[in-house]
Amino acid sequence: MRKPIYGMNPTLDGYVAAPGDDLAWSAPSDELFRWWLDQERAIGLLLYGRRLWETMGSYWPTGDQQPGATPAEIEFARNWRDTPKVVLSSTTDKATMEQVDRNTRLVTGDAVAEIARLQAEDGEPMRVGGAALAGAALRAGLIDEYTIVTHPVLVGGGTPFFTALDGRVRLNLVETRTFPGGVVLTRYEARR
Repeated sequence: MRKPIYGMNPTLDGYVAAPGDDLAWSAPSDELFRWWLDQERAIGLLLYGRRLWETMGSYWPTGDQQPGATPAEIEFARNWRDTPKVVLSSTTDKATMEQVDRNTRLVTGDAVAEIARLQAEDGEPMRVGGAALAGAALRAGLIDEYTIVTHPVLVGGGTPFFTALDGRVRLNLVETRTFPGGVVLTRYEARR
């Protein structure tokens, strides 16, 4: 079975994007960027909701060709292109996706059912990306691991890391680590 992992960079007050989808607060240090690169190398499938797909798909297909791209950014872009992706959205245009990335499949049906189907397959872990998509998977009990990289900034609103839950989810702490600038990683596994 594949292991579904939900991980992003939230603010201390719990937002993955500030109002207006502002991400300027989230620029990672070189050490943190390399850590994320190592994490992504272990992922066999990326699952995106529409909004995160638009963000990632607008930059990373050519991220290695951007002026001033660091070696880690070049490697991240190549890894991102090579990793299979599934976009779970009823509002994303399939023709636009195919122009951006040949390694991406669009699913417009029941996202939770598709995540459960993919989880049942053999393979490397899959990253569930996007707060709304992860929230649906979380409510269905489909997330096995949470990677929370908290940035020491308060933005007061925006897109929350966790959407509303139907009940408690008990977690076991697996790892903590501090990065430059006071950024703190916490990794948890869901108790089953």
